[in-house]
Amino acid sequence: MVSAYIGLGSNLDAPDGQVERALRELDALPQTRVVARSRLYRTAPWGGIAQPDFINAVAQLETGLDARALMRALLTIEHRAGRRRDGERNGPRVLDLDLLLYGDQRIDDADLQVPHPRLHERVFVLVPLAEIAPDFAVPGQGRVRELLARIDATHEVVPADEAT
Repeated sequence: MVSAYIGLGSNLDAPDGQVERALRELDALPQTRVVARSRLYRTAPWGGIAQPDFINAVAQLETGLDARALMRALLTIEHRAGRRRDGERNGPRVLDLDLLLYGDQRIDDADLQVPHPRLHERVFVLVPLAEIAPDFAVPGQGRVRELLARIDATHEVVPADEAT
């Protein structure tokens, strides 16, 4: 079994429900269970496209699936939720699942990069990840809490139940 961390996000079609549903589907994957999850966080969108705020979370899985099989499963869950990868980057989406970390492995292929290549600069990933794994050492980057301390996270990400 390998510990893997998944970033979850949605800003369309009842985002809170989309993320909660995806968490249940992750827990139902073969040889896999969700062992920890963050709260839901509300995050302002970035990338210059006008769109609703996102709901983000991170889940820790224990899985017997290899990294590629897990990534295929994530894409299947996204597709079932209605996600269509049409080439638009940073736009609104019904569900986004990112394989952030897969144990201490480093994978750098055309179709899969682990750790996620922008994990260390994304506050909407680091805040929920730090909630459940602050001392996890991201291969080649440092501990999660140290990565979070390097960026300004004070105004961009707030717990969804505290957002106004």
